[in-house]
Amino acid sequence: MAIQHNRCETLGTIADALGAAGIPFEVVRTFEGRPVPNTIKGFNGLIIMGGPMGVYEQDRHPFLRQEIRLIEDALRQDRPLLGVCLGSQLLAAALGAPVTKGKSKEIGWHSITLKRAAAQDPLWAELESSFVAYHWHGDVFELPSGAVSLASSEKTSHQAFRYGRSAYGVLFHMEVTERIIQEMVKAFQDELQSEGLDGLRIVQQTPKHLPRLGEIGKSVFTRWAGLVGNRGEP
Repeated sequence: MAIQHNRCETLGTIADALGAAGIPFEVVRTFEGRPVPNTIKGFNGLIIMGGPMGVYEQDRHPFLRQEIRLIEDALRQDRPLLGVCLGSQLLAAALGAPVTKGKSKEIGWHSITLKRAAAQDPLWAELESSFVAYHWHGDVFELPSGAVSLASSEKTSHQAFRYGRSAYGVLFHMEVTERIIQEMVKAFQDELQSEGLDGLRIVQQTPKHLPRLGEIGKSVFTRWAGLVGNRGEP
């Protein structure tokens, strides 16, 4: 099951990895008014995608509270879980970690550094320790108790983490395609302007950075799809 919060932030290359592994998936589009299921029953894994809302806006967006309950259910049943951007923040919140506004927004192409623990991780092992990734977030989370921090950036201490065997939160975006990036720049023009950022420059930098990021994402998502196929066993 995948939860999608707005039209432009699709599964992207995550869908490719699931398709290559022969894993069917159902997308619950909250922006179309679809309700979030109460349970993960009947599904082998859960994906929570990004969105412009904040974890702390549950009164304004009640489906966020429902998603946290769904995440808790997936954790109880030891289902592989992947949270991207907002999804990673919701996973952190479900595990009891604070999610707050960062000192400044991190948008565009910025470097990621993998931490030492990533070298022994089922998803991140054997990848280069530093690469340029695509970012679009203003909120950050503290590392949940019992979780393993896997990556950081200059602005953000925890860019990726693992909890248990197969629950992963990734704050940056590896699933993006050229089209997704172009649509995000178009959809969130007001945010770019308020931050003094040039959307055209972000798009122009895409051919330089996206090919390698796409290869890294393919590796990580393929391995995660393998966890779904094996019900969480590495």
